[in-house]
Amino acid sequence: MKKNLGTVLALYPTPLVVIGAMNGNKPTWMLAGHVGIIGHDRIMISMHKIHYTNQFIRESKNLSVAIVDEALLPKADYVGTISGKNTDKSEVFAYDLSENNTPIIKDSPLVMDCEVVDNYETDSFDNFICKISGTYAEENVIDEKNKIDYNKLKPILFEMPTYSYLKTGEIIGKGTEFRKKIKQQNNGE
Repeated sequence: MKKNLGTVLALYPTPLVVIGAMNGNKPTWMLAGHVGIIGHDRIMISMHKIHYTNQFIRESKNLSVAIVDEALLPKADYVGTISGKNTDKSEVFAYDLSENNTPIIKDSPLVMDCEVVDNYETDSFDNFICKISGTYAEENVIDEKNKIDYNKLKPILFEMPTYSYLKTGEIIGKGTEFRKKIKQQNNGE
């Protein structure tokens, strides 16, 4: 028998990302662990309303989402532990500006440039609904079919209840393979 844990959010771990936004003519960076897919061309970034970065996202309607890998983790963790309200984080990462004037971290293997199309507000969170304007990837994380190879990218995952970072690992199967195995088992093959 399973134990009822109440209303515990149990969808962790999630990809760890650095959110970038422009504060005037300088970028500001924030670590985020609440990200989600809401369609093939939309993502949601959920950020507590107290975060300094939120105001710049609300003003510009643009943000970048940089995937964190193991090499980027120390700087990503740093920007997640201090507030931009008290510390200028603009020079933590080298960056370029996208066509939308969104800061794109040079050292991140994959960055999405996003336009905010809506903000679903709850009592304490801004939930930015974003349309992906462009995805910038390093050549070494793209396969021969020009698709992102997550086994090469190896994004870091974040588990909120214990504030732990997890490494991604090996591929354990491909979609639909297990269906075939179960079908064979059920048919006695």
